[in-house]
Amino acid sequence: MTIQNRNNGAAILGMGTALPLYSIAQSDVAELIASSLQDKPDLARFARRVFKSCGVETRYTCDDSYLGTAETCRYLPSGAQDSIPTTEERMKKYQQEALPLALEAAKRALIDAGDSAKDITHLITVSCTGQYLPGVDVMLMRELGMLPRVNRLPLIFQGCAAGLKAIQMARDVVLGAPGSRVLVVCVELCTLHFQPAKEREALFAASFFGDGASACVIAAPEASHKHYLNLGTGYSVLLPDTTEDMTWEVGNIGFDLYLSPRIPNLLGTHLEAELEILFGKDELPELWAIHPGGRGIVDSVQEVMQLSDEQTHYSREILRTAGNLSSVTIMFVLESMRQDMIAQDNGAKEGVAMAFGPGLTAELMRFNYVPAYSPSVQEQDHAVL
Repeated sequence: MTIQNRNNGAAILGMGTALPLYSIAQSDVAELIASSLQDKPDLARFARRVFKSCGVETRYTCDDSYLGTAETCRYLPSGAQDSIPTTEERMKKYQQEALPLALEAAKRALIDAGDSAKDITHLITVSCTGQYLPGVDVMLMRELGMLPRVNRLPLIFQGCAAGLKAIQMARDVVLGAPGSRVLVVCVELCTLHFQPAKEREALFAASFFGDGASACVIAAPEASHKHYLNLGTGYSVLLPDTTEDMTWEVGNIGFDLYLSPRIPNLLGTHLEAELEILFGKDELPELWAIHPGGRGIVDSVQEVMQLSDEQTHYSREILRTAGNLSSVTIMFVLESMRQDMIAQDNGAKEGVAMAFGPGLTAELMRFNYVPAYSPSVQEQDHAVL
């Protein structure tokens, strides 16, 4: 393996995404849930309203139980309470379904980067919707044929922000250990954790999450590379007085999610100051990869930062067509953006990526879309780091 020059920086050289077999229209999910709440007409009406207005049209699930009726869907309360899947049952389903989805995304990322699995030196796996050991990292190594001494870095139970956190970790690995090639794989099966709705907050949390996987290869770019995302400086910040606004806890019948209605406003309050720290005196970029944690979050970022509809288009489109895929989502947004840059035959453009998770945690990172390798661009970006 050729040792890369540290001044070449770190870049996303290839990306891959994957969705489960089963898709379901948001309107069908809303009716499914509303029909299970016939004894609570006010809650049923709220379900129809919030599911219609949250910016999602289609979601994907690994469980075909959602394709039936309220009487046959085990995740809904219309049947006997003892038929609702336990956490153990949900984890078994996760163990069955997570690997094939993660494997598909990983293979696509390796092909896109022009790499072999044997080229990879570090593997970062990300998930907050399931746990087992040996985990997805070990299974991926076996199925991909990776070398046994690959450094494995599982990043678990960190929520929606973890996908971008993993990318920043991979960037730091590449910059700190020249010659490293890092494969990042995120897989989330959010629909396994649907809870019988008892209150409005539970319905809001259930209104936009879906299943999926994403992956990317991060290494120093070379002259042969084109259409990649050069990774600039970035950091993670814990926002003050927000600890209770987003929680994700293990319960007896799956994981319990709470999302405060304050979250969009909280992000709007703190984000502008953080971006001033990230960019200093530099102008704000043209490209905005915003994790679509919900329609309200994208709305808040757009309003506070005075962005155009075009700048939030990628985030809203992923939310519309696939929903919020937790840690997986940011790579869906970045890949959609990159493919659009390729199709438009655009020149180099600056961007910023952001994702949010429990804490409240905000992950922020600068990047450049680079249509063709340029040593001067790499040296300039590395100097920023």
